Amino acid sequence: MAQLLVRNVDERLVRELRIRAAQKGTSAEAEHREILRAALSGHRAAGSLKDRLMTMPEVGTDEDFSFERDLDRHD
Repeated sequence: MAQLLVRNVDERLVRELRIRAAQKGTSAEAEHREILRAALSGHRAAGSLKDRLMTMPEVGTDEDFSFERDLDRHD
């Protein structure tokens, strides 16, 4: 298995990592591995674009997003 050395990590982040690990009863190294695994495992939303659009909340009517175009514009 490969090893990873991370330099110049803010002390606050290291402290938070240790606290998070202690709360789970694991080592900081194991918690670091879990964070990397979760961040990089490709948790992407499954489904089609239609499925994703259907889950979007109602935020207004079509008129709320309409605008008048300036048809007399000359470039």
